[in-house]
Amino acid sequence: MQVLHTVVTSGSVSAAAVALGYTPSAISQQVRALEKQAGIALLERIGRGIKPTMAGRLLARHAAVIEQQVAEAEAALADLRNARTGRLSIRYFATAGATLVAPALARLRQDRPDVQIDLKMTDPDDPLPDVMQGRADLAIVVRPHCQVHEGIRLTHLLDDPYRVVLPLGHPLASQPVLKLSDLAGERWIGSERPGLCLDAMLEGFSAAGFRPEFEVETEDYTTAQAFVAAGVGATLIPNMGLAGRHPAVVVRELSGPEPVRAIHAAVRETSLGQPALRELLTTLREVAKP
Repeated sequence: MQVLHTVVTSGSVSAAAVALGYTPSAISQQVRALEKQAGIALLERIGRGIKPTMAGRLLARHAAVIEQQVAEAEAALADLRNARTGRLSIRYFATAGATLVAPALARLRQDRPDVQIDLKMTDPDDPLPDVMQGRADLAIVVRPHCQVHEGIRLTHLLDDPYRVVLPLGHPLASQPVLKLSDLAGERWIGSERPGLCLDAMLEGFSAAGFRPEFEVETEDYTTAQAFVAAGVGATLIPNMGLAGRHPAVVVRELSGPEPVRAIHAAVRETSLGQPALRELLTTLREVAKP
């Protein structure tokens, strides 16, 4: 159809041959093949020249539309290959959104303003199933370093250590680093909902030789700090969750052991062909660097 369109617009077989880089006989053969396929004459001879029949003009118009659509499709594919366009669906939890996702997206949008972003915070749900089931391209997740899921690529971004939060005036508040075992006698405020974050915290308590009795279970870092400030007890909060610090508490590092939650970016292996997704992964790693 491209050949027919070129013959019609150029006005002759010989001119079309020059434009397309074919011989005139090759052009004529392709036109005859198209006429056979269409079941109707597409060109007619007028004296020493030719002109399109009504069917020829009809197909030539459609050929022009198809040629334009093909060109647009090729341009769109080129944009997608070069990460200039595309759509990314991202799932995250609150503290990762503030610390990792927001600055990473700011960089991505500066470099790739036409990439569309679908963002959804999944607290309290685990966002990994959204990636596994194809509802999201990438999720920020908490996972042990050794955990493996078939078909899922886990890219380690950072380890987020837990800090102990004590009320002002606490006898241990003057020490910059505390042993978790020194806090065995404290009353405790829960700050995590059941899941991998709470598991990481409880593993730290277990390694320190005790299991805490939670007097309050808040599942919220801000509320947990308020209970600590009121003198109800102590709590553990990951470093990423301490951006908004209560003025009436002190935060201290822990040693022997230091509970840590491992933060990863999860993507499907089959999705890594998306240039925009690969670029976002690279940006997340850069943002996560200390």
